[in-house]
Amino acid sequence: MREILTVNGAEYSVIKLLGKGKGGYSCLVTDGSAQYVLKQIHHEPCEYYTFGDKLQSELRDYETLRKLGIPMPRLLAADPQRERLLKEYIAGAMVAERRKEGRMDPDWLAQVRAMCDRLYPAGLNIDYYPTNFVPCGGTLYYIDYECNAYLEQWDFEHWGAQYWTAQAPERTDET
Repeated sequence: MREILTVNGAEYSVIKLLGKGKGGYSCLVTDGSAQYVLKQIHHEPCEYYTFGDKLQSELRDYETLRKLGIPMPRLLAADPQRERLLKEYIAGAMVAERRKEGRMDPDWLAQVRAMCDRLYPAGLNIDYYPTNFVPCGGTLYYIDYECNAYLEQWDFEHWGAQYWTAQAPERTDET
């Protein structure tokens, strides 16, 4: 029997856990006709990051990045009572998986840098770690909604790019 999760009263069957981030768990779910990503906010401690209201932060960051034209999955619904988000599912392997398989496309770096050209003038960074990006149909999607104030040490060139190379280090809790 599959686990059922609801978003604003609509039921979704969990297909599989996609991943856990510092803000929540993301699951691939279905309503029987299509697949979606359901993000369940969690309140587990994170040594290197301070949170306020995680759900409101995700919603605010989504709007900010959407207005800047960052390719992302569409936000389909938010359930504040259950602290859940329902997102469009971008099918495909994450850049991190493709990198491990030796299947990096140089155009992905160009697309991340094009995102930076929109983010930096707005005073923002995103989480450039390759698990947050999925290429699909020629477009590189940022599948997280997190953004933060720009700091050079956390921009793509000074932090993120190291994780996009073939010999990239694995991410640790400190990074």
